[in-house]
Amino acid sequence: MRDTGGVERHAHAWMRAEVAAGTDVALLVAASSAPLIEESLSVRADGVEHPVSEARDRFGSRLHLVQGLPEGTVEITYEARGAGPAAVPTVQEADGVLHLRPSRYCEVDEFEKIAAEVISGREGTDALDAVVDWVHDHLDYVPGSSSITDSARSTYVSRQGVCRDYAHLTATLLRAGGFPARCSSVYAPGLSPMDFHLVVEALIEGEWLAVDATHLAPRASMMRIATGQDAADTAFMTTLAGNVTLTGIQVTAVVDPALPPEVHRERIALR
Repeated sequence: MRDTGGVERHAHAWMRAEVAAGTDVALLVAASSAPLIEESLSVRADGVEHPVSEARDRFGSRLHLVQGLPEGTVEITYEARGAGPAAVPTVQEADGVLHLRPSRYCEVDEFEKIAAEVISGREGTDALDAVVDWVHDHLDYVPGSSSITDSARSTYVSRQGVCRDYAHLTATLLRAGGFPARCSSVYAPGLSPMDFHLVVEALIEGEWLAVDATHLAPRASMMRIATGQDAADTAFMTTLAGNVTLTGIQVTAVVDPALPPEVHRERIALR
């Protein structure tokens, strides 16, 4: 497995929104695993800095809570620079159970027959490659073709979507085939168009291996943000109270000294 820790990653996210008085939001924009040299998170409500508190969710992702926003315009800016080898993702005792289960966007029970046909008796990384290849070959990447209500079921029918749709179908097929799988949001240098990105990690032979059926960015350059069963656990912003209208978003991610090549069948652990 290639060591992905020798590159320096730079991530930036900016969002602007109009909010109602008393709005509370939860943010999942902070890098959660890479060793960080520099990092900052700013939430400004009508130009005034607003307090932010940090917690860890049940998957270990860094959750930032913003409470009691006043009515008006809010700007959120996150910057991070990370370098050095991050820890290899650890495997918890319950992972093999938790990440086989159906979830909001992954209707695992409906895909057992389809998964059996796709995997066709393969085991280990051969089964993983078969699922990723099938999703890549059978879906068209079409920006704007899906919504937050689309799941693995609707994606399988429409045969199109964006990264979250590819990830949901990949994770669902893997779980239905007996392989624990989870979804992780990442900063992805080399991604075009640039945005937050969602990939899948599969538990194969005791290791969490990162796969991305979109093939849109090198996995070795990615920086983990949040991890969960599907996009419901990794949304960059969740409205807890009040009302939010997102009016602008910009995400950038780059890597030094150079963008690594992507070899689709190479075994990569997401850092």
